[in-house]
Amino acid sequence: MSRKTDTIRPTPLTRLTRRAVIGGIAGSALAGCDAFQESEAGRAILFSGEKAHMALQRTIMDRNALAREFTEAEMSPVFRANGTRDPDTPSYNAFAAQDFAGWTVPITGLVDRPMTLTLAEIRNMPARTQITRHDCVEGWSAIGKWHGPQLSLLLKAAGLKTNARYAVFRCADLYNGTAYYESIDLIDAFHPQTILAWAMNDALLPVANGAPLRLRVERQLGYKHAKYVQGIEIVESLAPIGGGKGGYWEDRTGYEWYAGI
Repeated sequence: MSRKTDTIRPTPLTRLTRRAVIGGIAGSALAGCDAFQESEAGRAILFSGEKAHMALQRTIMDRNALAREFTEAEMSPVFRANGTRDPDTPSYNAFAAQDFAGWTVPITGLVDRPMTLTLAEIRNMPARTQITRHDCVEGWSAIGKWHGPQLSLLLKAAGLKTNARYAVFRCADLYNGTAYYESIDLIDAFHPQTILAWAMNDALLPVANGAPLRLRVERQLGYKHAKYVQGIEIVESLAPIGGGKGGYWEDRTGYEWYAGI
């Protein structure tokens, strides 16, 4: 890894119980959830409470409350890759062959100053390091170390218009010929642990885990952590995008848009 990354230090350990309180309620449902989710009834039960869930969490929790952070000794020996493990498109492969030197992230939509940031510029921004637990909707978890700038730094640089409500992440991977996307609202976008990670476990982000950039939104389930991020669009409504439900899996499977834990 570069000399810059050799200076990475973990942030102070934060012992909060939000995940234990809310995540514990869902844990029993997610045990053995593969078969559970494959049934229409299972998905309906699992994802029908989105609005109540979001309202409850936003009401009882400080908007800036941190997800629990861990020590290096608590990190998982292997951090499992999930979803796309390699976009394997001609465009992506060309970037990968050059160590992603030409990778850029346009920030467009409802911003005062549309801009395009290079990967080098993003890597040179002030960064946050956090050791957090990734909780997958499939029922597994892993603890890893992530490093990258807070998303709020990028959004502040672009400037948000008064009608901005959501950040939409455009990704390089394709599912059945459709480009993957995800979205979060501006409350989560400005959360201090929401970062664009370019390093994982003190090394450059591996392809299987989303190289060269992936979203880390630590207060939500893993499918919200978009990989292979190649664009950020700020919008007022999610309705005109994709299937209108805010993400690739939300459009196709009934996964809830708000996956807070």
